[in-house]
Amino acid sequence: MLILELTFIDAPERLAARPAHRRHLARLHADGRLVAAGPWADDSGAVLVFDVDRPALDAIMSGDPYYGTEGVRVHSIREWTPVVGPGGPAPSR
Repeated sequence: MLILELTFIDAPERLAARPAHRRHLARLHADGRLVAAGPWADDSGAVLVFDVDRPALDAIMSGDPYYGTEGVRVHSIREWTPVVGPGGPAPSR
């Protein structure tokens, strides 16, 4: 899995692009490629959890203009190995 962290600044372009971006995220979630996503409570950024490899994430990002919109910055992309929850090992019984 990959964690994508975004940082935001106030910019009208970001707010204008957000509805289309969220529709895109809903499709990715329905496809099983996006596990979870959402903004920080203070709207300073967001975290997105993808169940894809890096080339697939790069394709997702290039297909969504939100990631290049004024006011949106990719802060980090990190590989994540969950031990509990989606993507983690099955619980032992």
